[in-house]
Parts: sequence; structure tokens; C-alpha cells
Amino acid sequence: MRAFKKGPDYIDAAWLSWASGAPARNLDTWLMGFPTAVASFARHALPGGLNIVEGNRGLYDGVDPEGTHSTAELAKALGSPVILVVNATKVTRTAAACVLGCQRLDPEVRIAGVVLNQVAGSRHERVLREAVESVCGLPILGVLPRAQSEALLPGRHLGLVTPQEHPRIEELTQNVLGLVEGRLDFERIRAVALRAPALGQAEACPTALYGQGLKVGYLRDSAFTFYYPENLEALEGAGAELAPLPALSGSALPGDLDALYIGGGFPETHGAALSARTIFLESLKQCAQSGLPIYAECGGLMLLSRAIRWEGRRYPMAGVLPFEVEVCPSPQGHGYTLLSVDQANPFFPVGLTLRGHEFHYSRVASGGEMPVTACAVQRGAGCYPGRDGVVAGSVWASYTHLHVLATPEWAPGVLGAAWRFRGQKHAPGRGV
Repeated sequence: MRAFKKGPDYIDAAWLSWASGAPARNLDTWLMGFPTAVASFARHALPGGLNIVEGNRGLYDGVDPEGTHSTAELAKALGSPVILVVNATKVTRTAAACVLGCQRLDPEVRIAGVVLNQVAGSRHERVLREAVESVCGLPILGVLPRAQSEALLPGRHLGLVTPQEHPRIEELTQNVLGLVEGRLDFERIRAVALRAPALGQAEACPTALYGQGLKVGYLRDSAFTFYYPENLEALEGAGAELAPLPALSGSALPGDLDALYIGGGFPETHGAALSARTIFLESLKQCAQSGLPIYAECGGLMLLSRAIRWEGRRYPMAGVLPFEVEVCPSPQGHGYTLLSVDQANPFFPVGLTLRGHEFHYSRVASGGEMPVTACAVQRGAGCYPGRDGVVAGSVWASYTHLHVLATPEWAPGVLGAAWRFRGQKHAPGRGV
């Protein structure tokens, strides 16, 4: 089985990776375009196996009233049949009306069946089943009972907790299996999947080993988990050695790094632990001051700040950037971003347009002079009004997350900065 997530979400993709036992890939047509999304699916799908794409929002919800870049449009591009999961809380025949509306809104979308969710009992199930099957002519492929979602996957700001932070991950498999056992018709679901047309074999992307000999570290533990597999694979595919580094261990960064990548995550929930890792934080600051290229997104920006303020507490951080961040009760940026690079920086050429996304409850605390930023924000919130991409020496820190399939310049930018740093380290008069 292979799993995919429609849209840019990290946490849902992480849970799909946990459930399927393989990296889940994001398919986002706004970011990467339809041909690239389809090619990514074809490249990573399991031939002859079960390949599931989890949609996002409602079936027809996209970036505009026409539903552009919706789950429905992705399904049409893939030729994939659709199974609707319907929340049946306190409804019966109305559920059939909702399904019928989805059927008739776009006849090109091949809706193949329905899973009823949050069903109260046997009578509720019977009425729902009869209504949907008689009105819509679709099979019921599963009936799931009412369940407290918090008992399975606890939520918090930004959505669900991550697999790395689930308090009872060992019990979760049995809990999920207990919920679905005997309630999903897996044989009929598999039969639906087999109706999807073959997409053909995607051509392998040619790779030049322009990163061979470089060592790129990336922070990877329960505090920093937001990495697209393709981003890491792009660096490794170019020949670079990847070094996963735990921020929470407290150890100093290795001295042989040529670049450092800090993805997003939840540094605020680990604020006390990170703040106590003074050796790690000091080495991070020293590396930045020595010119090590550091590419940081969202949670990485928070780590590089002077401090994180959250729930009445202040947690000192690395102090690479000249500001503090505060975590707010509501989102400060949520959705797709469009940035125009208009200032010199270590990673991207001036004139490049970056398509990404952001979802953050934190913001740069007011006060002090605004640091140098590399990008004008055409869409989104960014770090400052109309600006994103804070630059400090060889450091880039932004609230925008980039996917290498949407921004193929990303990996060459990181590795190019790494080569320049390598050259400076070995320049005459410089210590190695």
C-alpha cells in the first residue's frame, strides 16, 4: 500500500506514512502543477497495489469559487475513482442529498462509493444506508461508529499531534484496528481501486551529482519533523551526504557540515527542553556567525530567534536572528504563499518567484528595526507586512515552506551555498 496527501499538509502526510509504512507524498497542483503532481503519483505508486490519496477540505473546495485545484480536479487528473467519507452526525436522508449533490456537480468525477462516519447505532445505519443507496445508487463501503477523535489522535494548534509526539503510539495500532475491524469492506474498496486506469511509468528525473562531497545536516527529532521526502531526496540525489541531527540531544553541531537545513515543527511545545540545551544553541549561533549556510522554515525561524514566548513563558533560543517570536491563540498565517525574490541572499537569484505555503500561530514580536528580508510577499502573511525571507549573513529564515517539485531551484540553491562555504573554509589564510 502507498498513501498520498492532496495539498501541502505535513502532519496528515506523517500519519499516512505511519499507517502505510512508507513515505507519503504530497500532491499539490497549485504548488507543482497538474503534470508534476500526476508524474509524482506515477513515480511513487505501488504497481498493482492499493494506492490511496487522502483529499483535503470538501471534495470540490479549491482556491476559488470554481474549485480550481480541488480534490475533485486532482482525482480527474489521475483518473481516480472517489470514495466519499460522509460525516453522518445527526443526519439521515440529508446525507443522501449531500452525496447526490457531489455526484451531479461534476459528472466527470467518478464517485464509486460511500463510507458513513460517526454513525450512532444500527437504526441510524439502516436509514442512512437505505437513503444513500436508493437515492444515489452508490454502494456503502463502510460504516464507522461514533468515536472520540481525541482518544485516537489528539489535536492541538496546527491540528493533530505528530506521530513522534503521540503519547500512546504503541496502543494506537490496536485502537485503529479495533475501530475499523468488520466495518470496512476492504474487498470492495480494493475492487474500486483496481478500476483506476494505469498511468504508465513516470520517467526518472536525470540527476547531476553537483553535491558530491558535501555534507548537509538537518534537525530531525520530535521538535522538528516537517520535511518533504522529496526535498531530502533531492539533496541526496545530487550526491550530498545527509546527516540527521537531534536538536533535543543538546550536543554541539558537527564541525564538518557544509550546510544546515532546519524544517518546521513544534519548537514551542519543546521550548523548555530546547532552551536548556545551551551547548547546542551556542554551537548553532557560532556556526551561523562562521558563515555556515542555514536554510530555516517556520519552526526553524523560531529556533534561530532570540526567544519564543508562549503561554506566559519566555524560552531563550539561539539568538541568530535579531527578534523574538510569540505564539498566539489563532493562526497568524495560513494558506498558499507567493514570494518574489527582490534582494540578494545566499540561496535564490533575484527575480525568482517562489510558490509555497504557510501555517503558523507564531509571529515576529513587534519592536526593533526590521532586519534584511529577501522577498516581497504577493500572497500570504510572511514575517513582516509584505515581506518574508529574513537574511542574516548566510542564514535564510522564512515562514514559507517550499517543496522542491514546486521550486526546483531549492536544492541547487542550498548546495550552491554549501560549495561557497566550503571554498571559504579552505581559502588561504582560513582555518579548516
